[in-house]
Amino acid sequence: MEKFSPVGEKDVTRAIVTEFAKQFEEYVESDCIIIGAGPSGLMAGRNLARAGKKVLIVERNNYLGGGFWIGGYLMNKVTVRHPAERALDELGIPYKEVSKGLLVADGPHACSKLIASACDSGVKFANMTVFDDLVLKEDGRVCGAVINWTPISALPREITCVDPVAIESAILIDATGHDAQVVRKLEERGLIKTKGFGAMWVERSEDLIIEHTNEVHSGLIVAGMAVSTTYGLPRMGPTFGAMLLSGEVAAEVALEKLK
Repeated sequence: MEKFSPVGEKDVTRAIVTEFAKQFEEYVESDCIIIGAGPSGLMAGRNLARAGKKVLIVERNNYLGGGFWIGGYLMNKVTVRHPAERALDELGIPYKEVSKGLLVADGPHACSKLIASACDSGVKFANMTVFDDLVLKEDGRVCGAVINWTPISALPREITCVDPVAIESAILIDATGHDAQVVRKLEERGLIKTKGFGAMWVERSEDLIIEHTNEVHSGLIVAGMAVSTTYGLPRMGPTFGAMLLSGEVAAEVALEKLK
């Protein structure tokens, strides 16, 4: 068996630091910053990157995919309702129809396929990075995000004076799920009013999510379950078709704005 290259510890560290710094510097300014790497954020990023746009997804956890990989109630099967299986087909995700219009796929397989597709399309990621605030210009337009390392939030209050940094983009997408973290920051400043998500109603929720995926404030598009929180729509529970299709719609809206 051929031996591994004679590379030492310093070389490994230097490679990581150098390449991370290059990428971070390049993506300090992007066409689109997406906050949240769940299914809607990943799908939006994938489609935008496939259209040639420079996309950075900011994710507060050390993994990607949100709840997509785990399904519901810690059972890693994900359900999708017709017609969202076309997204599964496009991503090459195997599934089976368990009843008319209801499809089931393996969560880890579906999630890994979506992540791989986003990466293959050119999306870059900032993991363990928490959204802290918005960059707003004189006209009130959203022009970027203020970010910090996620572990900073776990430090004792008296030693958390670690200043964040800002990154800029032409468009920001809130794909943070029920928390709607980006929209909430606008609400704190009196620029928008959220209604909070409603009780579960699968049949209505998914259609309403797609209908309301749009630009909610100049420079800010809302996708996925953040749409539900923004507009007071019913929650959908552990079914993911609208998450994928909302990401598609968000990308379409963003591409139109980026023309």
